[in-house]
Amino acid sequence: MNSMKATILAAGTAALFAVAHSGGLPHWGYSGDKGPKHWAELSPQYSACSGKNQAPINLTEFIEADLEPLEFAYRAGGDEISNNGHTVQVSYEAGNTIGVDGQTFHLVQFHFHAPSENHVNGESFPMEAHLVHADKAGNLAVVAVLFTQGKANAALAEAWAKMPQHAGDNHTFSSPIDASDLLPAARDYYRFNGSLTTPPCTEGVRWLVMKHPVSASKEQIEKFARTIHHPNNRPIQATNARVVLQ
Repeated sequence: MNSMKATILAAGTAALFAVAHSGGLPHWGYSGDKGPKHWAELSPQYSACSGKNQAPINLTEFIEADLEPLEFAYRAGGDEISNNGHTVQVSYEAGNTIGVDGQTFHLVQFHFHAPSENHVNGESFPMEAHLVHADKAGNLAVVAVLFTQGKANAALAEAWAKMPQHAGDNHTFSSPIDASDLLPAARDYYRFNGSLTTPPCTEGVRWLVMKHPVSASKEQIEKFARTIHHPNNRPIQATNARVVLQ
């Protein structure tokens, strides 16, 4: 493992799901007594799940701001796809970055939720991708891409061809895949301050939600849903005093 990946794993990004399943932290889920309403009760390490700056949210009542363009520096680097029982995740080698606030954040992984976790003006979407980034200090930035149902998505087709069907399974790609293929052509975005949407629900995450959705076919969305076996979206959290910039 290279030093960059080691730093990010220590910050608790790429290893969140693996740790929860390994016995290092209590198991959590999306329903029943292990579901989102109870996450904060499952462990002191999950106490942030009851915080005031949690994600996802309903993005609305936007504040006009002079947001700087996001500086994407992606290349083919997705080398492995895994099923951790909560989502399907593509892990990335070092070398893919975004620039935000004059800082460089490294892409660690992207994963999916169906239906979408974030809403826009009350609208839910069939699926959402989260591209999780961390800087060297462990600060987090998540780029969210919303999906509408329509024509097939070529980038998804590449990943879905290797989709592991069982929790704990993983497959490697014969050729690394490029996360930039998931992004919409127009890179306008909404921004808010939030958290990870799964335990430990760490706050202080920069959320960068692409304004323009991309399409995925009904078959692609259903394949993901069948693989996970249940909706894997955390309910909308209170916005409280936060603002949503655009």
